Amino acid sequence: MALAPQFAGHRLGSAAAPHTLEIYLDYVCPFSAKIYKRIREQVWPFVEQTYPNKVQLIFRQQVQPWHASSTLVHEAALAVEKIDASKFYPFSDALFAHQEEFFDKPVENKSRRELLADLAKIAESVDVSGEKFTGLLTNEQGESKNAGNAVSADLKLCIKTGRQNGIHVSPTVLFDGLQDNSVSSGWEMDQWKEYLKSKL
Repeated sequence: MALAPQFAGHRLGSAAAPHTLEIYLDYVCPFSAKIYKRIREQVWPFVEQTYPNKVQLIFRQQVQPWHASSTLVHEAALAVEKIDASKFYPFSDALFAHQEEFFDKPVENKSRRELLADLAKIAESVDVSGEKFTGLLTNEQGESKNAGNAVSADLKLCIKTGRQNGIHVSPTVLFDGLQDNSVSSGWEMDQWKEYLKSKL
């Protein structure tokens, strides 16, 4: 499926690759963290070495509103990408590493502004300006009291993409546009190798 230009940072590999692996992930989902870590540390390096220019990887953001901070952390990733698209994956790495800080219980007594300050520190850890980051996520867009922030439109597009594809949970994997429920967050590297061999 196509990737809108403002989400170019969500892609690894070449847009001209003949195959596409899309993974719908929620930053506060433990299973998303598990599959993401495996892909970043093992699967994608293997793909680049074994199947160069054969597949592109697209990170699809899957906001799960039953997690209290899901919307905000996904907005944070979009803000980082808007500032510097090359920082999307490094920020995602860092955000998943700090995932438990944004679970339901730790955020229960924190305000949105306090959570933004926590996220700004993570953005700064990957060399993104905390000031620019916070500026994009404050709700001060014109006179309306309910207009969202500078990444609200992008977040809506991410959510619409998941909805139109019938995505309900994270992680969910699509290969060449078709949902593949055989893929598990618990897969070891050998299982990924067999899967990729069957597809590529």
